[in-house]
Amino acid sequence: MDITTMISLAFLVLVVIAVAKTARIVPQRSAFIVERLGKYAKTLEAGFHLLVPFVDRVSYKHTLKEEAIDVPSQACVTKDNIQVVVNGVLYLQVVDAKLASYGINDYRYAAMQLAQTTLRSVVGKIELDKTFEERETINTQVVLALDEAAKPWGVKVLRYEIADIELPATILDALEKQMRAERERRAVVAQSEGEREAKINVSEGVKQETINLSEADKQRQINEAEGRAREIQLIAEATAEGLRRVAEAINTEGGKEAVGLRVAEQYVREFGKLAKTNNTMILPAELSNIGAAVAAITKTMESVKQPTL
Repeated sequence: MDITTMISLAFLVLVVIAVAKTARIVPQRSAFIVERLGKYAKTLEAGFHLLVPFVDRVSYKHTLKEEAIDVPSQACVTKDNIQVVVNGVLYLQVVDAKLASYGINDYRYAAMQLAQTTLRSVVGKIELDKTFEERETINTQVVLALDEAAKPWGVKVLRYEIADIELPATILDALEKQMRAERERRAVVAQSEGEREAKINVSEGVKQETINLSEADKQRQINEAEGRAREIQLIAEATAEGLRRVAEAINTEGGKEAVGLRVAEQYVREFGKLAKTNNTMILPAELSNIGAAVAAITKTMESVKQPTL
């Protein structure tokens, strides 16, 4: 191999190395930090870029996608001095590649450590019973604290989610007993409520039955009263009609004589009955003069049937 060929090959290798050093393809949703002679020069966004050979170099590569970082389990002490073990997941995103490169050495590690310390602080202000109820509040407070601290890093903290809360065995046993007692209490309350409702329904039924019976008895008495009143009215009307007809009969020809005969017959009949029922009998002085008694009765009837002036 002559010297010309060797020079050509060396030049070709140099060109290849220069192209490899200068040409950069940045993927979508990524950002490359370029330093020129050790100093920040520019940020490369998605696409094809050419650098100055042996002068520019890519120092940092960042993804602009949302990242999920697992926050390891850690022991936290609640306000009522109960130790719990909490782990969670932190979601963040690089919004400024330059600050993420020069603002902090490792923003992922820093965010994870800050999430743990903030979580311990937040849990320490809450009692054990409320740690399960206020997960959303805990998550929100952790996000607010992290987002404020991560601004100089060029990182946006999107959310934090508690994955699990582990309790000591003694606390779990106590909570289980408490929940069992609460369920039994609710069962007793539900049973008593059912019995109370049943008694109320029975009493309401008895009350309604009593009201219905009293209403029926009242209606029966009203109907009987109306029936008796109607009966008395009909008897009175019939009696009045009978008396009217008797009066009309008396005024006809021979009526007075017929009435006298009828009165005499009844007079004799009644005294005959009296004689049968009693051995001793007091006789009126006028008994021997039946005609005089009949005449007196006839005269009374005539005075009654005459109209009042």
